[in-house]
Amino acid sequence: MYKVFVNDKPLFLTNKVEKETDFQIFLLESVDIEQLIVKMFNNKVNKALLYYPDEKAILKKLKEKLPVAKAGGGLVYNDNGEVLFIFRNGKWDLPKGGTERGEEMEETAMREVEEETGVKNLKIVKKLQKTYHVFKRNGQYKLKITYWYEMKTSYSGKLQGQLEEGIEKVAWLKPEEIKEVLTNSYENIKLLFKEDTATIIK
Repeated sequence: MYKVFVNDKPLFLTNKVEKETDFQIFLLESVDIEQLIVKMFNNKVNKALLYYPDEKAILKKLKEKLPVAKAGGGLVYNDNGEVLFIFRNGKWDLPKGGTERGEEMEETAMREVEEETGVKNLKIVKKLQKTYHVFKRNGQYKLKITYWYEMKTSYSGKLQGQLEEGIEKVAWLKPEEIKEVLTNSYENIKLLFKEDTATIIK
């Protein structure tokens, strides 16, 4: 099962349908995906299931209906065990951005972290889960797939938010501060912490 967020509302891609559910159910094969997305953006649908019988082909089927944009990002720890956060559009987020032609995804993720925060000497520790959300650009809805990596750095220099990307603040946050900032973050970001730092989010 895949979890795609539309305006921070869950859209599950599944090959199983629960009989008892408060999710609205749609057939992926025949759904007017744009109409469903508009309803979710306008708060007319709060959560939905997209059903398709073949689990292995389900994401491919969605990609046939929506153009895909790929991004890379980092969950970055320093030597003190603090996590690097950015503050943009009134919410706490993790640094990430779109891939450029010819780049490997790991290169994208490290470049974007450095550009958005000023943090250098990044080293990838491991690959984390991908996250999925729908956004609108130039009047068109797209599916953004973000490839996340856990990173470490010994960098202790100045933090510099990328102003042209609307980043107002960059901060190293202690584990005990993270639970609070996640109450003002995105559902995709919360997923990463559930996976990576289960001890923080309970």
